[in-house]
Amino acid sequence: MLCRYGPFFLATLSAFALPGLVTSADWPQFRGADRTDISPDTGLLRQWPADGPKLKWTFEKAGIGYSGPSIVGDKVFIMGTRKDREVLIAITEASGEELWFAEIGSVYENGWGDGPRGTPTVDGDRVYAMGGQGELLCVAVEDGSIIWRCNMDDYGGSLPSWGYCESPLIDGNQLVCSPGGSQGAIVALNKLDGEMIWQSEKVLDGAQYSSIVVANFNGVRQYVQLFMESLVSVNAEDGSLIWESPWPGSTAVVPTPIIRGQQVYVSSGYNAGCKLMEITSDDVAAEVYANKVMKNHHGGIVLVGDYLYGYSDGPGWVCQDFATGETVWSEKDKLGKGAISCADEMLYCIDERDGNVVMIEASPDGWKEHGRFKLEPLTELRKPSGGIWTHPVIVNGKLYLRDQELFFCYDVNGS
Repeated sequence: MLCRYGPFFLATLSAFALPGLVTSADWPQFRGADRTDISPDTGLLRQWPADGPKLKWTFEKAGIGYSGPSIVGDKVFIMGTRKDREVLIAITEASGEELWFAEIGSVYENGWGDGPRGTPTVDGDRVYAMGGQGELLCVAVEDGSIIWRCNMDDYGGSLPSWGYCESPLIDGNQLVCSPGGSQGAIVALNKLDGEMIWQSEKVLDGAQYSSIVVANFNGVRQYVQLFMESLVSVNAEDGSLIWESPWPGSTAVVPTPIIRGQQVYVSSGYNAGCKLMEITSDDVAAEVYANKVMKNHHGGIVLVGDYLYGYSDGPGWVCQDFATGETVWSEKDKLGKGAISCADEMLYCIDERDGNVVMIEASPDGWKEHGRFKLEPLTELRKPSGGIWTHPVIVNGKLYLRDQELFFCYDVNGS
C-alpha cells in the first residue's frame, strides 16, 4: 500500500458518492474545467479603464512558488510555502481571507525559484495537490484535513530538473498523473483512497512538466501526454499504449496538448516548435504539419475558433492557423514574453518580466488592444532568474494574477 491515509479518511469512507461541486462557472483545475485555458465567462469588460480594472483584494501570504489558483464555489485554492514547508491554502473567493492551510511536504529548491509549481485540482469535497518534490496530497475541501498522500517516487519516479510541475487530472474515479520512469511514466490512482489502479507498462519516459488531457479517439477514452521524446496516448481503462509519435524535445517540455476532434496539437520551447497530428481510424498518429511557427516555452497556448494564440520564442506573440500551421500574425514590440488565457473572446496576456497585463481581441486580424495595466506591487522575493510565470485565470467576473507571495483579484465584470 503506497498511499498514506490521513485521519480524515476513515471518517468519510462511507460518504464516497457525494455530488461534485463543480459548475460551469468554476475553475476546478489547471487551465479550467476542460483544460483549454478558456473561461466560461461572458459579459466581461470590453475595454479596461486607463488604470486597469478595479482591484478587489490582494492576498499577501501565498508564499513562494508558481502555483496557479483553482476556484470552486466560494473558495479559492492555491499552493505556496510557509517557512520550510510547501502548503495548500484555501481562501475566500469574496474577500481573499485565509480559511486553512495543509502541509504538503518540504520546499522544493531551485535556482529559478523555489516552491510548488502545479495547480490544485478540486473534485467534489476534495482537493488534490502535487508539490515540487512530487508529494501528492488529497485533503478535505471544508477544512484541509488530510485524507491520503503519496509521492511520485512510490511509483518509480525521479525528480525532474525543475521539480514536479504537473497538475493532477481527475477523471471519473481515477486520479491520473505522470511520475515518469521505468515502472511506467503514467499512473492512475483511486481518487478516494490513493490505491494504484494501473501504471503504463509501455510508456517509460522520464517526467516532464506538461499536464495530461483527456481525449476520445475512435470511441475510446484516452489520456494524452507530452514527454521529452514522445507524444503518447494511453487507454483510460488500463493504461495500455494506444499510439505514440516522436517529439524533438530539448531541455524541457511544458505546454499542455490541445485536442480538437481527431487531432492533437503540441508545442514546446528550446527550438522544438509545434506539430499537429491526426489520429486515424486505425489508431495511428499521422502528422499533418510540423514547423517552428510556435515555440511555446511555458506561457501556454489557447485555441479560439480556428486559431491558436500564444508566445513563441523568436517572433513573439503569435496567431497561428490551427489547420495549416501557418503564421497569421505576430507581434513582438507591444508586450514581452509571458502567459496567456482567454475569456469572452478576449485574450489576457501578462509580461513575465515587468508585470504588464494586456487585454487584446482573440482575432486573426492582428493585435487589437483593449486595455493594459501594470501588476503592482511586484514581489521582492522572486529569484532574479525567475519571472511572473503563473497563468492568468478569469472566472466569475474576476481576474486572478500571482507574483509569488502576492495573489491579486481584479473585477472584470462588465455588468
